[in-house]
Amino acid sequence: MKNTVKIAMLLVLAITVASFSALKTKKVDVKTSQITWTGHKVTGQHDGTITLKDGSLEFNGKVLVGGEFTMDMTSINTTDLEGKSKVKLDGHLKADDFFGTDKYPTATLKFTKVEGGATDYTVTGDLTIKGITKPVTFNMTVAEGTAKAAFKIDRTKYDIKYGSASFFDDLQDKAIYNEFDLNVSLKF
Repeated sequence: MKNTVKIAMLLVLAITVASFSALKTKKVDVKTSQITWTGHKVTGQHDGTITLKDGSLEFNGKVLVGGEFTMDMTSINTTDLEGKSKVKLDGHLKADDFFGTDKYPTATLKFTKVEGGATDYTVTGDLTIKGITKPVTFNMTVAEGTAKAAFKIDRTKYDIKYGSASFFDDLQDKAIYNEFDLNVSLKF
């Protein structure tokens, strides 16, 4: 009886050690990874980039199980404009009525739940912008050292209400839609 209990305990210990040893954290290459955004308004849209400050993906074997990222919001950049128009919009996006980058220089995303396997996943995470944390859910594809996701963020949930028809009347063609698109390609 004592030998059976010892063998059972050793098996449980071996399985536990094996499951922890299969967990691997892979740093994301911030120089080759890319985050692009698109903001929509009644009269069109603007496009740009945000630099990833750091990030990592966690795998159990080859299966994605977690991730954590920090975006440098001071790097927010408009790519569809040039000259004075670009400088003006970039400055406005960094101002308090948008991302307030002097007070909130980073935004973070921490995965809280990952479902799926092989290459296709549904990820839920806590996204923090301007010190406000809200859950987001999106699809992510992971293959050949690259993780890709495209999703929408409702900026008003993060106290970014400038130009929102949900909060201001009579904006007409100056209204900016509440949701903006993020497209992410992470190399690891």
